[in-house]
Amino acid sequence: MQAIWFMLFSTFETLAIYSLIMTLLRFKTKEYIWQALVIMILANLQSFIMRNELQLDFLAPLITVLIFVFLFSAIIKIPVIWSAICTIIGYMLYALIQSAYLSVFFGSIDTLQTNPANGYILQLLSGATGLLISWVMYKFRIGFKYDLEKLRIKSEHILLIALIIVVLMLMAILFYLNRLWLHLLFFGITFGIFLYYAINTEERGSYDHRRIVKADSGSDKTTDT
Repeated sequence: MQAIWFMLFSTFETLAIYSLIMTLLRFKTKEYIWQALVIMILANLQSFIMRNELQLDFLAPLITVLIFVFLFSAIIKIPVIWSAICTIIGYMLYALIQSAYLSVFFGSIDTLQTNPANGYILQLLSGATGLLISWVMYKFRIGFKYDLEKLRIKSEHILLIALIIVVLMLMAILFYLNRLWLHLLFFGITFGIFLYYAINTEERGSYDHRRIVKADSGSDKTTDT
């Protein structure tokens, strides 16, 4: 019975994360939903095994993030770098929501460990809030809108890959340390960094696009004369 409840609430939770990431990319949540559900179930299954059979709780979120990156890069065909960026932004936003609920209503992670029902309530609250936020974001068209395939990041690739690796390692360490205030601090700062990076890159991409269009218009006029 424990496995059933775990899979049910974890799937609801990962659905909220998926919805947040899709909204960031200006996609509807229902797009690729069946493929996503299969990936979510597999991710939650590995999470259950890691937590309950292997006692490797701190590695489960790391593997879930990597699985989401695979989903967006291999199935939805988003470039792997931007799959990683948007996955981390979406995951950090959700983790920030959950950490805030945990701090306000439950006080500490220990209360979840002593009473599993509190963990399910936390997942339900966090998932519902994540879905609501993604709905509001999509309704008001809040997200990143640019051509991911044409947007090129040159020397920043190496730095970004290194940053993503460091972030994933820190995530594993924080979950291992099991400190709530570190979660809030880390998720907040990391979410802000990646959000700033994505917005800055979007503005640069829009500027480059306008410059190319302007140049093309100028060449057309020259040809006509």
